[in-house]
Amino acid sequence: MQDEAKVSDLDRRIVAALQLNGRASWGAIARQVGTSESTVLRRAGQLTESGQLRVIGVVDVLRCGLGVPVLARLKCRPGTATAVAEQLAARPEVRYATVLAGSADCSAEFVLPTYRDIARLQGDFPAADNVRDAETFAVMRTFTSNHDWDSGELDAQAAAELRGAEVRPFEEQHWERPPEQLDELDLAISAALGEDGRLSFKEVSRQVGTSESTVARRVDSLVRRGCLRFRTLAEPAMFGYALEFMLWLSVTPAELDRAGQQLAAHPGTKYLSATTGRFNLVGQIVLRHYGELYRHTTDVVGALPGLREADVTLQVATLKRAWSPTPAAAATREEA
Repeated sequence: MQDEAKVSDLDRRIVAALQLNGRASWGAIARQVGTSESTVLRRAGQLTESGQLRVIGVVDVLRCGLGVPVLARLKCRPGTATAVAEQLAARPEVRYATVLAGSADCSAEFVLPTYRDIARLQGDFPAADNVRDAETFAVMRTFTSNHDWDSGELDAQAAAELRGAEVRPFEEQHWERPPEQLDELDLAISAALGEDGRLSFKEVSRQVGTSESTVARRVDSLVRRGCLRFRTLAEPAMFGYALEFMLWLSVTPAELDRAGQQLAAHPGTKYLSATTGRFNLVGQIVLRHYGELYRHTTDVVGALPGLREADVTLQVATLKRAWSPTPAAAATREEA
């Protein structure tokens, strides 16, 4: 976190531009942030080297029929939450893991082959001796995701120019369609971009053994069909968001869609999904100051239609995002 506090205004603007479009050209980013292309390249390289920035390609598992996202909410024995979260983060099927403060101690997002595998998961949590209670919530629909989140660092005109045409929420466009089918080449291209989302098509073609033009066509098709998205990994603290928390809501079914759309529109909502289980609306929220939490609870959450129950758990250390270890995970390993 100390490194993040030292990030300059220019660095924040560069990362914000990449959040809006992870594959935007360095020249386009330079124009939006008001500096030279060489400066953008140098600053982005330094941020990447320090572990504060990474752009990756992410396959939408639901869109492609590759798995079912399942959120887990765990209560742990006193003093064991960090160890449990570390073991969760080490699991290859876990793409998100965080330590919480509040009514739960850890949360993780698993990607399982099918919803039937939830039963297996419930009997196979890591560090089971330290887990006192666990709930699972299968994701039914995502209203907004981290890919869609705009940090607000750049103005609306810059956001429109970097993202292109008016962007409707991703899941609104794709969530009800039948799953797409990916072949071996699609998967190989996605895997290469999953390691580095800014790889040139020439480099990807070298890795997967096909032509550059074929890679370009395949990537365009994957993006257009909602199979592949580019995500810029950077901690919210870089943009001045001091507080990150998970919101667990129970909403009457008749109002679930309206409540989800309303909360997803709030600028602090990074992620929001409708889920099965006791809480049927689960989100990740960021705020600039802890003092904003009260008003967010009363004015934003309290105004949701059909709200029956609300619970807030503060994220005190997020160890994994989008399959990738975070700076907090590295710091935890160093302390150990």
